[in-house]
Amino acid sequence: MNRTVPKNLVTLARMLERLDRSAVPVDAQQYLGVVEHLGEVLRSTPHDAALEAVLEASPATAELYENLQYQYAGLCRSPLEAALGAELAAREAIAAARHSAAQPKH
Repeated sequence: MNRTVPKNLVTLARMLERLDRSAVPVDAQQYLGVVEHLGEVLRSTPHDAALEAVLEASPATAELYENLQYQYAGLCRSPLEAALGAELAAREAIAAARHSAAQPKH
């Protein structure tokens, strides 16, 4: 089913992006209000191609969506390859540090 995105979802996503990227301090209550309202809209919007397009266009909205879905899907929008690469690099760094610490000091 091809559906259009609710206009208020797009408007709130754009507003959140502007607040997130603002070079001047943002009023905390305004930010919280936008996030809460956007969260309500995200909870009532089915996950389909239209929602996915909004999430792709708005990283801040995608992060909020992921946080709202965490209990059901974990980090559902985080790239698995990047997470796995970071974990492997951390393991290698830890192993190298342990090896270095085990070497006798002269």
